[in-house]
Amino acid sequence: MTQTDAKSPPRLTDREQLARNRRRAAPEGLFLQRLAADEVKDRLTEVNRTFTKPAVVTGFPEIWRESFPDAKIVADDDTLDLEVGMHDLVVHGLSLHWANDPVGQLIQAKRALKPDGLFMGVMFGGQTLAELRAVLAEVEIETTGGLSPRILPMGEIRDLGALLQRAGFALPVADSDLRKVTYPDATALIRDLRLMGERNALEQRLNQPLSRRFLNAVNTRYARHFPAGDGRITASFDLVFLTGWAPDDSQPKPLRPGSAAARLADALGTDETKLPD
Repeated sequence: MTQTDAKSPPRLTDREQLARNRRRAAPEGLFLQRLAADEVKDRLTEVNRTFTKPAVVTGFPEIWRESFPDAKIVADDDTLDLEVGMHDLVVHGLSLHWANDPVGQLIQAKRALKPDGLFMGVMFGGQTLAELRAVLAEVEIETTGGLSPRILPMGEIRDLGALLQRAGFALPVADSDLRKVTYPDATALIRDLRLMGERNALEQRLNQPLSRRFLNAVNTRYARHFPAGDGRITASFDLVFLTGWAPDDSQPKPLRPGSAAARLADALGTDETKLPD
């Protein structure tokens, strides 16, 4: 191992495996990609702005091109094919959760924006597949006495919002949209993840397939803990939306501390009580 290798952080994602997973995706499995693209379009209609130079970063170009036909479509590689200061809108389309360096992706997106340009990203958040994660862990601990990385770790909304601040965006906002999907059993859910192109692509994953005995135990445990009625199960998909602006002098700024012209106590009609030292 070279000195540079020793200092390099371990990769979260095996990009080659991720590419293979995405090639195996099927149109019927890409409903969440379509939902995310439609939701981004709806949110953009609420912004009082006409965007003329949009770009979309995505691992599924055919889906996002349908919603943004005039945008430059860019692969979600570690280095984004975006020119500095060329776009008034950059969308990161439901792929940021697989980034080895999510802050680096956000910084590259910000650099590609013109001043006062808008970034809007959507990614899977921390509650995604919480049920499957819990069941897999429970069954694996019972059968093997240990745990292996089977599902991508995903950030909570507060942590993901903080990434926008670290990347230098102005007026950062993060919110989530939790969707519940039902399946006949855990096997059908796992099969659907393959059709989504979202199967395990972790660098440290185990390469051996699930045994029939293990999968039967997962099906049984899942149905017991997370029933959806009519013999089905529930799976959560947490869509986190990140919004921020490239800094510009025209944007509102927070007031300087101590510059208020009126007391909050007066506005609220209450008496001000001095705190003890």
